[in-house]
Amino acid sequence: MGRLIAVVVFVALLVPGVLLARAWGLASGRRSVASAGVELAEPTPEGTATLRRQAAHARRWRRSGLLLGIAGIVASVIALAEASVFLWVPVLAVGLLAGVLLGEATRPRPRWALSDPVRRPRQTEQISPWLVWTMRGVVLAELVTAGWLWSSGDLDGPVAWAVVGVPGAAWLLAEAALLRALVRPMPKEGADVPVDEALRTWTAHLVTAAASVTALLPFGTLLLRIGLDLGERVSESFDVLPVAFVAGGFSALAAGIAVTGFLITWLRPVRAGAPALAG
Repeated sequence: MGRLIAVVVFVALLVPGVLLARAWGLASGRRSVASAGVELAEPTPEGTATLRRQAAHARRWRRSGLLLGIAGIVASVIALAEASVFLWVPVLAVGLLAGVLLGEATRPRPRWALSDPVRRPRQTEQISPWLVWTMRGVVLAELVTAGWLWSSGDLDGPVAWAVVGVPGAAWLLAEAALLRALVRPMPKEGADVPVDEALRTWTAHLVTAAASVTALLPFGTLLLRIGLDLGERVSESFDVLPVAFVAGGFSALAAGIAVTGFLITWLRPVRAGAPALAG
């Protein structure tokens, strides 16, 4: 009976990861709608220049993130020698994600004329609130779990600082970018409104996905470690708790990998081609 309960718990805890991946799959529809909106209208010269400037700004920061990741790998090799080989992929990933987050949080303000009176969209028009609050919940859960392991002595040194500092910094950058996208006034010219909406939609999804990944992957790793440690300490009559932690860890890792895949699809900049209804 205990094994059956353990299996049920394992399967049940995999469901949140599946639902999160499903929600991000549905978010691709927002990307398609935003792209189509840009194609259905011909932006003003200011709108076209804004698209080019925003794309160039994002590319600069992403290249900087790549260089930051490479610099981190070099530093790890100098400090840990051959033991650093297992850190290369995580360090490079953190650098790339930092480039994405910094690029979105520091986007230059568009130079087009602003609406009068000032109008601002609702965040629900840019991204599903479920994705945003899931990101916040995962970051909070990861920080609490890391803090618990740190205080108990199971996590210390540079690893502890990394699993606390990286998700925390990513969350702050994501919140800053979401706030900027929310409070920025809409453009005056109607032809630039689809451009503005697409830029906000891209920013909201990019930073939410990036912050989610920086929390989901370490959170899943921490849960797996807790579950494996508990599995060595408890008897067969108390095997549900370690199974729950292991299942939660697998769910978080799978969700993190899935969100990474959707994040990559959002990296393509907003582009304005020929109007879809042009003669």
